[in-house]
Amino acid sequence: MTLQILGFLLTVGILVPVHEFGHYWVARRCGVKVLRFSIGFGRVLWRRQAHPGATEFTLSLLPLGGYVRMLDESEGPVPADMREQAFNNRPLKERAAIVAAGPLINLLLAVLLFAAASWLGVEEPKSVLSAPHAGSLAERAGLRAGDWVQAVSTDGQTWTELQSLPELRWHLMRSVSRGERLVLSVSDRAGHGRRSVTLETDLIPKGELDAQLLKRIGLGLPFSEPVLGQLNPTGAGAQAGLLKGDRVLSVDGVAPSDAAALRERIRAAVDGEQGRAMQWKIERAGQVLELQVTPQAVQSGEKKQGRIEAMVGAPPEMVTVSRSLVDALMGGVERTWEVSTMTLQVFGRMLVGEASLKNLSGPLTIADYAGQSLTMGLSYFLSFLALVSVSLGVLNLLPLPMLDGGHLMYYLFEGLSGRPVSEWWHRQLQRVGAFVLLLMMALALSNDMAHKLGLY
Repeated sequence: MTLQILGFLLTVGILVPVHEFGHYWVARRCGVKVLRFSIGFGRVLWRRQAHPGATEFTLSLLPLGGYVRMLDESEGPVPADMREQAFNNRPLKERAAIVAAGPLINLLLAVLLFAAASWLGVEEPKSVLSAPHAGSLAERAGLRAGDWVQAVSTDGQTWTELQSLPELRWHLMRSVSRGERLVLSVSDRAGHGRRSVTLETDLIPKGELDAQLLKRIGLGLPFSEPVLGQLNPTGAGAQAGLLKGDRVLSVDGVAPSDAAALRERIRAAVDGEQGRAMQWKIERAGQVLELQVTPQAVQSGEKKQGRIEAMVGAPPEMVTVSRSLVDALMGGVERTWEVSTMTLQVFGRMLVGEASLKNLSGPLTIADYAGQSLTMGLSYFLSFLALVSVSLGVLNLLPLPMLDGGHLMYYLFEGLSGRPVSEWWHRQLQRVGAFVLLLMMALALSNDMAHKLGLY
């Protein structure tokens, strides 16, 4: 919990000030004088103001939100010679540039963060597949446990070499978002017997671009040998005589292809309300032993599943993924663009009902992933920051009143009509925007709680 809170505060404490500083920096370049930027709540920690009439930038105790506010007569008289330098009296192009600067600097930051993570390098699982889920696209395509995906292509002619499993997952998500098939160049774990396999990812509706996508395709965890890890001394596995380091050769006469297949066998070993006895053949210290293992039947959702209370699976093979500085920067631009367009696609499909509203995540999910990325290392946390920075930038560009995109919408109307939005319409639209944002926040928080409670 401590890491989650720390990760969340770091994420918001970095991205929100950067967003507001983007507004502030462009305002200063445009010569705006009467403007205030405030970030956070509570006691002011830091203040920057060149002189009493200049733009002001303050950072408060809790950087959990930010706002841009024009100074007006209610806060003291504005000298006549400075009125033309006030934000609302600046040319339309300057106002639009100041408003757009916040989201754009978030997208620029994402490019740099993606590039830094790629340049620093990160340990990731090798693109060797576990057993595909029964009936999935991967199983129908003929993929097997232990297949090593070395390259991908959309046309079978131009190939992109892969270094890790996360890269494969990214290509899968991109092919679904584009409605394309993905061709995989596959070999065995030793690199022999290379062949091409076509995944019909174009058959998956674009509205299903969510957290369950990889499960529908059939590709989940990386390949792991069927070797036992730590066991609970009072669990069913330890009671049956299993020990850490045992390699499972067969269960009821069938050799498990990998740890994922073994876990499925264990979960399915339930008859009614009781676990079903299984005959295991294991290898321990060069000797082959036979044991009878009866999993404990545990309620999981609407049905019971078998559990032996043991870590099942050896650590996957890892590779170091890194790029040169130039390649990392180019990759950062490409990844930021693709995440941005994918985010907009998901928002659009949720709006028209083609994608589930369950895709909307809130602060609890952000805190969870922030904490996990912190434990995994700097590169992972930088990549996570980049993803949230893209989301913040794209969200603020949406044409909703109260967001930067809403102000840009006002300026577009002003540019086309030659007159600003009336005060009455501005108030009404602000109320609508506040209601929509509160609704989105409530929905995101309810989704977070549902995930926590296992309802999704």
